Amino acid sequence: MKKNEMVADCVAYSIGNFHSKYLRNKMLIIACPKLDSNQEIYRQKLKMLIDEAGINTITVMIMEVPCCSGLLQMVRSAVNEASGKIPVKALITGIRGEILQEEWV
Repeated sequence: MKKNEMVADCVAYSIGNFHSKYLRNKMLIIACPKLDSNQEIYRQKLKMLIDEAGINTITVMIMEVPCCSGLLQMVRSAVNEASGKIPVKALITGIRGEILQEEWV
């Protein structure tokens, strides 16, 4: 089973055990919807991972700040455009590193 993590780049800094708890046996894609330019490339790469690499689930980890919601929208767009449909889980972290919300979207 191939799993993929799409993570806002600030999340890893706020969660002390990020690598051992959330990245084990997963592929990581890290991005910032506020600061990164040409986000279309991220969407296209995600679509390719779904269609060609056999990814069967994506977990999106974002911070509670408003700018991070763009990352979840980017993933949803890629999933909608991909030929294979996969489930997406959203984890929203607080600025102190706690998981505030976890849901399948």
